[in-house]
Amino acid sequence: QVQLVESGGGLVQAGGSLRLSCAASGGTFSHYVMGWFRQAPGKEREFVAAISWSGISTSYAVSVKGRFTISRDNAKNTVTLQMNSLKPEDTALYYCAADRAPWSNGNYYVNEYDYWGHGTQVTVSS
Repeated sequence: QVQLVESGGGLVQAGGSLRLSCAASGGTFSHYVMGWFRQAPGKEREFVAAISWSGISTSYAVSVKGRFTISRDNAKNTVTLQMNSLKPEDTALYYCAADRAPWSNGNYYVNEYDYWGHGTQVTVSS
């Protein structure tokens, strides 16, 4: 069983930056594809970014590509999401997730992830 704890959310003005972190415990971190998802009020949970076991492969939602960067440190069991040029539409609860399946076409789907954190709130003011 993998436990995931997100941190780093907060309130920021449009154009600003935030760095989210996710700390994992209880499993072999380097065996999981890691992803970030977000959910705004009244909307479905949506894919943001994912990173392969080794960190070599990454995937991004079109809406965040070029602004967000996902990375991982397997020695520290952490995955981070650097968010730059934030927009009000980025406001959401951001979740970290772990997928036991191998890297395959970007691991975009919510339902394929096995473990989830409780989320960290990101609010971008205009």
